Amino acid sequence: MRNDERDIPQCGTFAIIVAGGKGLRMGGPLPKQFIEVGGRPILMHTIDRFREALPGVSVVLVLPRGQQGFWAELCRRHGFAAPALVADGGPTRFHSVRSGLALIPGGADGVVGVHDGVRPFASVATIRACYAAALRTGAAIPVVPVVETLRHIGGHTVPRGDYRLVQTPQAFGVGLLRQAYSQPYCEGFTDDASVVEAAGHAVTLVDGNRENIKITTPSDLAVAEALLCRRGGAGAEGGGQNA
Repeated sequence: MRNDERDIPQCGTFAIIVAGGKGLRMGGPLPKQFIEVGGRPILMHTIDRFREALPGVSVVLVLPRGQQGFWAELCRRHGFAAPALVADGGPTRFHSVRSGLALIPGGADGVVGVHDGVRPFASVATIRACYAAALRTGAAIPVVPVVETLRHIGGHTVPRGDYRLVQTPQAFGVGLLRQAYSQPYCEGFTDDASVVEAAGHAVTLVDGNRENIKITTPSDLAVAEALLCRRGGAGAEGGGQNA
């Protein structure tokens, strides 16, 4: 762990984990965040990774209201310590994150990270690096280099070295994120960084980790099972990639 990562406060750290997927691309009725990988729902792996990376973190889980009872039953079945705070999901990610922010105490200071519930393999190093950078600069997101050739639909390739793939958690000062999410919704808000940038604040890029995949398709599930098997069931701890 780098020195700046040791500076992350043990109080005043929050995580909003957004899990509003319906699992349509999985081809089944079960929402993707509840599908089991390694014998447990994906969402539990994700929450555990934050608790490992940031002891004392306050987790706010955002779920559609209609899924919250099923989640409570899954937690009982697996003996899982569920987050105390559960917010109702909204019609878009923007509204879901804003709903989660509303459950963070009004006078709270510190850093909040927003993470996809179906990204269970963010490494401890990636999570800590994002929070440490946000503590310094106010806003930080993890990215990895593009390794495939990129081609514009107009008929030409573009220099892939000029681009990065964006992951989560995206971390921000609590006050900054509240201010950003006070803006009216815009279709151009594709992630939290775009909301914060629209409010006039720059975003710092930090190294992500390749294993930090978003599980949305059956092939992603196969990769997830392989990652858990390779890591002895504990999830991927792969180091960051150069950005």
